[in-house]
Amino acid sequence: MLTTQRRQHILDVLKRDGRAIAGDLARELGLSEDTIRRDMRDMAAAGLLRRVHGGALPITPELPDFSSRRSVASSEKAKLGALALSLIKPGQTIFFDGGTTTAEIARRIPRDMAITVATHSPTIAAEFEHHDKVEVILIGGRLYRHSMVSVGVEAALTIDRLRPDIFFLGVTAIHPVHGLTTGDYEEAAIKRRIMERSRETFVPVTDDKIGAVSPCLIAPVETVTGVLVDAATPVERLDGLKETGVRLISG
Repeated sequence: MLTTQRRQHILDVLKRDGRAIAGDLARELGLSEDTIRRDMRDMAAAGLLRRVHGGALPITPELPDFSSRRSVASSEKAKLGALALSLIKPGQTIFFDGGTTTAEIARRIPRDMAITVATHSPTIAAEFEHHDKVEVILIGGRLYRHSMVSVGVEAALTIDRLRPDIFFLGVTAIHPVHGLTTGDYEEAAIKRRIMERSRETFVPVTDDKIGAVSPCLIAPVETVTGVLVDAATPVERLDGLKETGVRLISG
């Protein structure tokens, strides 16, 4: 097997399984573990994967700051915002996670829709400045600036007093094996807390997040009510998520 074929196979295994174990690949391909490890080392240097003890993991997506993310995949986020709006009914309590995708949902709430909005994001709360029929509960705590959300004990205590009908959860990555992940441990803990308190949790995800993995686990994919995806997302990109049994909602 040629070097390029071996390395493409390693990438295919990473995409399918979420990890590649050097020993297993060596046995499968009839090669030495040293050959596979050398391939993985070179691929890691080229930025194609992340080396770990015994094998490799997919590359963790970069975490640009909040302001930079506003212009990324903006048209796709707009479609997801419109799709999410169809799930909301008047009179409900909706918890908005921080992030640019959930902000697109907030912007589409009609001014004459009477709902209660709970959020730990001051930027999301500001979207409802002129919505007289929207009651806003802004949760405080230590500000995690990357996502512009409150985290920590104070935030968790307030969240425990709420029972939202819907939680729109923001993630930096979604993978069928490694689940819903984000880049900060405390932020992941707060997201789990909100999930536990909410009747339903929906996750709007742009194409670039599918199949990726970030350092901190929020929850397995199958624990959420549904995942919102753009109708233009290639079907093969969703195969792994379909296997988890999670409800995929596209539009």
